[in-house]
Amino acid sequence: MGEFGGNVIVLDHPLITHKISLLRDKNTGTNEFRKLVEEIGMLMGFVALSDLPMHEVPVETPIEKTMTKMIAGRKLAIVPILRAGLGMVSGLTALVPSAKIGHIGLYRDESTHEPVEYFCKLPHPIEERTIVVCDPMLATGGSAVDAVSQIKKHGGKRIKFVCIIAAPEGVKKLSELHPDVQLYVGNLDRELNSDAYICPGLGDAGDRIFGTK
Repeated sequence: MGEFGGNVIVLDHPLITHKISLLRDKNTGTNEFRKLVEEIGMLMGFVALSDLPMHEVPVETPIEKTMTKMIAGRKLAIVPILRAGLGMVSGLTALVPSAKIGHIGLYRDESTHEPVEYFCKLPHPIEERTIVVCDPMLATGGSAVDAVSQIKKHGGKRIKFVCIIAAPEGVKKLSELHPDVQLYVGNLDRELNSDAYICPGLGDAGDRIFGTK
């Protein structure tokens, strides 16, 4: 993925790839789709959080006292982009139940395809946390760029972005405008179509997670 820079990581893992293939199937119903998004979120989070800082703490086992490692400092902030990003939260919090959760609300203007913000609430102090922004799809990159910009405006510094599928256009935009953000992608799809939908994609992730049209 050198063309996008070193902070773009595409997770070529059989379990993730298999589950994404099930997501793509138009016959996958809402309940199964929702569970798959949760499972993929957990699998991707396992990789994305592999560089969390650690420190040694004393622990007394049934056998002896020892020094062992635990996650250092403040816990995570998980920030889903509403509404589809909510589908990934339970998978991520299963890994780190103590994580604080923020929310960013954006919607895409149907004519301009540009993001419009309507809500932003982040845990305090955000500047001391590792922040995982999640959204199942990275299409044009507009919403992702805007969400990361809002987090930085509020003081966020260590930011990771996790998405299940992405178009090259969105990856390029996010990595160019926020080169310090680590971007984790489940699968890099071919392109955007004229309606700014990812191809081959999986349709509208929010509608398929929540059973709406």
